[in-house]
Amino acid sequence: MHPTVVERELELQLVLSPERSIPVPALLSYYSDDPYAVHITFHIDSDHPVDWTFARELLVEGVFRPCGSGDVRVWPAKAAGRDVVLLALGSPDGDALLQAPAAQVSAWLERTLRAVPPGSEGDRLGLDGLLAELLAPIPDDLWTHGPWPADESQDGE
Repeated sequence: MHPTVVERELELQLVLSPERSIPVPALLSYYSDDPYAVHITFHIDSDHPVDWTFARELLVEGVFRPCGSGDVRVWPAKAAGRDVVLLALGSPDGDALLQAPAAQVSAWLERTLRAVPPGSEGDRLGLDGLLAELLAPIPDDLWTHGPWPADESQDGE
């Protein structure tokens, strides 16, 4: 199964104060082979973009009601009469409050949910096969011979 990638470029607003914000181009990314996570890449005026990764479920819930704690908090709001999603991001380097258009975020999330429906994420990770391999019985000859060479030295050598 080939991984599915769902991406959306959009312009977020970095909220500096209640009266002032600046546009920040961003890329929302979702990869079906990393089914629990969403990725946001901010293209700010620097040599390197800033990447954030957090739970898709957090963003899905945050479109409807406040959620999250610690480094990532998400909640719905209104700004200039429009529905928006606010993202509060915190790191040792500083904190940021970002505002995203709710309709664009919701449409992108809907595409991710069609790619990997909620509850089926674990199927994408192949954990069942990995667990079966890890829990498979060990052949008897492995116990009797071992993976290491026999010690053929004699006492006193």
